[in-house]
Amino acid sequence: MPANSSVIRPRRGVARLMAALACLALVACATKPLVPYTTNTPPLALVPASQAGVLDKRSRFRETFCAVLEAHGKALPDYRPCEDALTRVGTEPAGTGAPVDLGESKRHLIAAVVPGIGYDCFKPWLNSQNAVAKHVQQFGYDAIMLNVDGLSSSKNNARQIRDAILAMQLSSEPGVLVLVGYSKGAADILEAVVEYPEIRSRVAAVVSAAGAVGGSALANDAEQYQADLLRYFPSATCTSGDGGAVESLRPATRQAWMAQHPLPKELRYFSLVTFPQPERISSILKSSYDKLSQIDARNDSQVIFYDQIVPGSALLAFVNADHWALAVPIARTHSTIAALFVTQNAYPREALTEAILRFIEEDLATSGK
Repeated sequence: MPANSSVIRPRRGVARLMAALACLALVACATKPLVPYTTNTPPLALVPASQAGVLDKRSRFRETFCAVLEAHGKALPDYRPCEDALTRVGTEPAGTGAPVDLGESKRHLIAAVVPGIGYDCFKPWLNSQNAVAKHVQQFGYDAIMLNVDGLSSSKNNARQIRDAILAMQLSSEPGVLVLVGYSKGAADILEAVVEYPEIRSRVAAVVSAAGAVGGSALANDAEQYQADLLRYFPSATCTSGDGGAVESLRPATRQAWMAQHPLPKELRYFSLVTFPQPERISSILKSSYDKLSQIDARNDSQVIFYDQIVPGSALLAFVNADHWALAVPIARTHSTIAALFVTQNAYPREALTEAILRFIEEDLATSGK
């Protein structure tokens, strides 16, 4: 064995890890200049929310999130003042001024999160400690992760979501599940609620959180074998699944599916959009941000802002965080990687999740759902 092999191996390990991280951003997989894709008028891009069929609920959500941050945020990791946590875009409606109920939940909603591409590959490495669930449980809520194949198609994962929901032992009350789709997870959830009507009675709401509802242009020049680099994360046990993850993220795929599959009207839909200030984008994500900016600079490094919005949904907020910062807490367990590459990863996710659940509970109560 060469004398310097102990040095070579770690370097190779770091190189492999960074290649996998880059493909998680889809930037290492996309090698050609991006070409603007043809789509219908995107919500909020050219017209006000009301004219795009989107309900603008930003003012009340801001009141809710600010109240949660003020009451609980300073005791939690990654605290930010409310004005820095959310991005103001255009004319935001005035707040209601109504008090925010910060007491025990009456409905006991459960945030059931469907993660993005490759999550089961890097989950052991991430080691997130279930911090969000532990926080919201204090107030009568809960948060769980639904296990799906990180490298499979949305069609495959929709079936897995259906099976997981039907296997849950839930109360006899009307729907308590708030399905939160992060990144590709939003597409997986939308396919599930369309294809499997038997799960709808258990669902209180659907939330796109930086969701790839309209796909990501970065996927147009990526191939599945490149995404399979995510299988080389430390301790990864994931498989390639049906090999359809990248295809499911392509804008043409997502837009064709949306055009052919009307969403169930009995469910309520919400959109939480990541719209960071440029200085809030991590260094490793700046290249993918620049690539997407060839189409539209209003992106979170992975998805353009209007592609994150579920048609006909209620817009909760524009969040001042890049795509990873919203839901992938790399910096909390990997400080060296954070200092060098994932430089803007801090975000008050626990407070954000609490605010989402409190807002939806109030919204359901006032709508009589």
